[in-house]
Amino acid sequence: MKAALLAAAFFAAPAFAQTAAPPPAAASTAPAPAPTRWPVKEGNYVIRDFAFQSGGRLPALRMHYRTLGKPHRDASGAIDNAVMVLHGTGGTGAQFLQPQFADRLYGPGQPLDIARYWIILPDNIGHGESSKPSDGLHMRFPAYDYDDMVDAQVALMTKGLGVAHPRLVFGTSMGCMHGFVMAERHPDFARALMPMACEPVAIAGLNRMWRQLAIDGIKADPVWAGGDYKAQPAAGLRTAASLLFVAGGAPLYLQATYPTRTKASAYAQERVAASIAGLDANDLIYQLDASRNYDPWPRLEAIRTPMTWINSADDFINPRGLPYPAEALKRMPTARFRMIAETPETRGHGTHTWARFWEKDLVELLARTASPAPPPPRSSR
Repeated sequence: MKAALLAAAFFAAPAFAQTAAPPPAAASTAPAPAPTRWPVKEGNYVIRDFAFQSGGRLPALRMHYRTLGKPHRDASGAIDNAVMVLHGTGGTGAQFLQPQFADRLYGPGQPLDIARYWIILPDNIGHGESSKPSDGLHMRFPAYDYDDMVDAQVALMTKGLGVAHPRLVFGTSMGCMHGFVMAERHPDFARALMPMACEPVAIAGLNRMWRQLAIDGIKADPVWAGGDYKAQPAAGLRTAASLLFVAGGAPLYLQATYPTRTKASAYAQERVAASIAGLDANDLIYQLDASRNYDPWPRLEAIRTPMTWINSADDFINPRGLPYPAEALKRMPTARFRMIAETPETRGHGTHTWARFWEKDLVELLARTASPAPPPPRSSR
């Protein structure tokens, strides 16, 4: 868990690449707000004899998860208030307990009020407390991809937690891409989808290039030793972490927050150094490479789940100039798309974790998919 929580830096949580963290204390005299202590429950669901698309198998695949709130059952006995929230590359479900996300969504009267909804936060394959290469198999761990990860998420929900049709599946970055895969691979599973910060096309061009260079940087370090290292390959991880930092950066925000050479250099060095302390090289290679065959583009017409898809104009990974959203909407009649405008307040790729930029879109999506209506609020704490 210690590695995954720090690794959540890159596309998931606030440490470095998505620049979601507030500025260090030197940049502000106001003390940082204390995080809300949410009533989280944790558990594991073990999928027996899991078969991967690559041909590998695990006799027991562990899926770790966190929950907030309680399940509600409709008149037929089906759970009708489950919301699954999917993290990005290198993250865990714990990232969605951060104040910029949780404190604007989970409280009384808020869009995902835990008195009304049952929030489920999985650690996906290769991440957090779920099964991953660093558990012991190293580079002999089966080569998982996004199809495997989505199938495991659906198994966790349906067989592990008894949720046949979640009220909402919300996903950021990799979790955004999982939303598109899920919509095609399991078209009747979710009642609503909210993918944040991705494109429904194969990972190619610059997006694949920086991922490949990060992987190559780790493998080029002699300490990596083909994945059977005795200590983490620090030089290789520093190369990878530096690329991840750049990929997640928000130019206007970073310029405004770190306007001098000294401050900018110190912040970048601090964040990269902090992230390396928690990374596992093999886990990171697998996490970055899992997108290798992602490509929902040919089957977008199969998507029939109501969807609100949101990207950010200052996202290095999914830049505003790409033509895909306009073309994809013509093929997905149930989808709506919004590009969040770039400002000094937006956080590049990491805008997906700052609910203040898109919570009204979430409210609108829940409203237009509200039949049957969710259960009335009840006391949760």
